[in-house]
Amino acid sequence: MNNDFQKLADSMAAMTCIVSVEKLSDGGYGEVRIVTGNKAYIDSIENPMQDVVMLTRKFVPNSLYTTYMTRDLNFEDFCYRAAVQKKCLHSYAHPDRYNVWFNMTFLPLWPDDGNLCYCAYIMEINFEPSSERISNISGDIAAAVLETAITLREAKDFKAAMKDVVGDIRKLCESKYCCILLVDNDRETCEILGEDYAAELQDKRSENFFDDDFYRVVRTWKDTISGSNCLIVKNERDLEVVAQRNPLWYNSLKSAGVTTVALFPLKSRDEHLGYMWATFFDEERSAQIKEILELTTFVLGAEVGNYLMVNKLKELSSKDMLTSVMNRNEMNNYVDRLSKLPDSQKKPVGILFTDLNGLKRINDTQGHEAGDALLRNATRALREIFDARTIFRAGGDEFVVVLTDVTPEQIEDKARALYRIAKNYPDVSFSIGCSHEADCRDVRRALAQADERMYEDKKQYYSSSHRPLRDSDS
Repeated sequence: MNNDFQKLADSMAAMTCIVSVEKLSDGGYGEVRIVTGNKAYIDSIENPMQDVVMLTRKFVPNSLYTTYMTRDLNFEDFCYRAAVQKKCLHSYAHPDRYNVWFNMTFLPLWPDDGNLCYCAYIMEINFEPSSERISNISGDIAAAVLETAITLREAKDFKAAMKDVVGDIRKLCESKYCCILLVDNDRETCEILGEDYAAELQDKRSENFFDDDFYRVVRTWKDTISGSNCLIVKNERDLEVVAQRNPLWYNSLKSAGVTTVALFPLKSRDEHLGYMWATFFDEERSAQIKEILELTTFVLGAEVGNYLMVNKLKELSSKDMLTSVMNRNEMNNYVDRLSKLPDSQKKPVGILFTDLNGLKRINDTQGHEAGDALLRNATRALREIFDARTIFRAGGDEFVVVLTDVTPEQIEDKARALYRIAKNYPDVSFSIGCSHEADCRDVRRALAQADERMYEDKKQYYSSSHRPLRDSDS
């Protein structure tokens, strides 16, 4: 039979190998082996293309496939369904371990040899994605995914639209939970962009387990996927693979009662943005769910990438890069919005205008790096009291805090608190002026008054140790 297999493989122009799958009596499968391959396939192992690392570069007929590559549940599933269930299958994927796209076909072979079943694995490599092959799925799935892209493209509120999109995807997958999670590895944080769950999972929704420690779990997912383009967990057998690779996540899944998971990285222009995953689905739906989420993450990756890029540009245009508080341009925009509110939305506004004492002296005597450190410490003191979104760096050493719905007494109390907290930071000292207006549309008058009072406080700082607000610190 092996001779026949070799003839079959050699008759193919594309890279082709013959795979054997051990059929178990319980309906599952055991060992998956590469029986033989044509020259093109064997060359892909013994002379791999640049940047491709094989576990071994010597092809030995009838070896376990894990001799050459890390275990991949997706590859095993396709081989099982082709060899044992006798299905003709196709997949087009971009595994993380390779910087190429694989156009893969799995063809069932007959007859079986006892408990050994066979399929031909034929693959073609594309260095650029083919939109024709990516979209080569059922019309219903393609139409549904296209609708999600249109929904997001036309949305005025991207996050609200994303929640609806995730809900549609969950229903399409017939799963009970679906989520898109953004990951920031630099800040070691993650954020839910959209999620949807069935009513019976009210107690398992993410807010019940999504905390600061959840990033510890999320950062392990890349190694768990182990170079594939996704991870599909269909049953206890697959969960055991998760248990071996990632005990931390396995314990989290078990405690939540999860037995099925489809986890896909979300990317845009090869930049990793986060993950999309679905849980609590019928094992029999796993193949369709893989199809749905492969195309969905490909399409959504571009939309989410654009959304994040626009947000980043907004952040760069509105934030002071040194101190990470809002910049003067953003302050001007906010003041302009407050000054134009209609009568129905008017509210009190309080201003705290501060000047950082001694910055020029530090810059002149210790250098600009020390001056920058002083500015960062000043903002740390401010952020102990105020939300960063209300703090504006108005100039080199000037910071303005704009608060709405506050009383004059509350503004004064916060000024006193800032004087006290500043003492916890080396060399940080503020001159402060406060003001208040009952109507936020008079915010510019409040700014001018707070500025004047700040300069009065600064005069006292340099001429005398007596400062009325600070006297009440004691």
